[in-house]
Amino acid sequence: MKVLITGGLGFLGLRLARRLTELGRLTGPSGKPEAIDRLTLFDVAVPRPRPEGLDKRAELVAGDIADRDTLFSLVDRDDIAVFHLASVVSGGAEKDFDLAMNVNLMGGLSLFEACRRLKSCPRLVYASSIAVFGGAAMPPVVGDTTKQTPQTTYGTTKAALELFLNDYTRKGFFDGRTARLPTVIIRPGKPNTAASSFASGVFREPLKGEGCVVPVGRDTPMPVMGYREIVEGLIRLHEMDGALLGDDRAVSLPSLTVTVGQMIEALQRVAGDRPLGKITIAPDPFIEAICRTWARDARFDRAITFGLPRAASLDQIIRAYIEDYVDPVGAKGAG
Repeated sequence: MKVLITGGLGFLGLRLARRLTELGRLTGPSGKPEAIDRLTLFDVAVPRPRPEGLDKRAELVAGDIADRDTLFSLVDRDDIAVFHLASVVSGGAEKDFDLAMNVNLMGGLSLFEACRRLKSCPRLVYASSIAVFGGAAMPPVVGDTTKQTPQTTYGTTKAALELFLNDYTRKGFFDGRTARLPTVIIRPGKPNTAASSFASGVFREPLKGEGCVVPVGRDTPMPVMGYREIVEGLIRLHEMDGALLGDDRAVSLPSLTVTVGQMIEALQRVAGDRPLGKITIAPDPFIEAICRTWARDARFDRAITFGLPRAASLDQIIRAYIEDYVDPVGAKGAG
């Protein structure tokens, strides 16, 4: 079978691709485990040199997800599984409405249409966001049954595609599953335009011995989740019997709710004698305004029922990052 990952050359996409390379099999549209003979990673650009941890089954394709013809050319087999991760992130979406609509909404709908034309009913896993929640009536703790009233363009496009996925699945066009993600930590590399980028930067830069400026106050809370658990959660969600999901295909993945202050304390605790760069709290009104629209805490009852993974602690997530990206042995294959 073929696996297509949109956003496949980004951080999560590459980690997912490497994990699927290790597994070698997924449940196909037939409902039975099938060997993966093609792994297509689609993104806006192909990095050079070729990322490590991939084998000859991996095909790297650059293109624009807003280009319908390109998507139709990639969804070219009935025996396919799709992981849709491509997205303009929160801060970028808020600054460029047209880009967010073209990529997040129209690109997603074109992908859905490409799957719809197949003779099979492929499984499609969509990475949504906790940003679908918001508004004055948002409860202190959000969950799978909380009303969606997003207060950002990013959250709005994510919520819209969640609803379309439910309907395409109801119609039998494909077998969709939505993974509703909290803030992903700890991303390696450079900061991106996501308003939540500081949640990785507060660990990443100090561990490199570099200074970090945090644009929100120490008491700012946010639900977070480690990338290892997210990748495993995406795969397990794909492998689930779709009948267990019922008519609501979205599942909020298990998160930990922590404050910026708790992030700093956990970093210092895990780092021990390791020298750290300076962390400076300097609130930015633009970022703080976005953060105020976010959910402050989350429930994930369905995910726990389904056995989706959750990190035991923030310390565990930090240790995983150090193992994977900071220490020389763990840094192999980083991406």
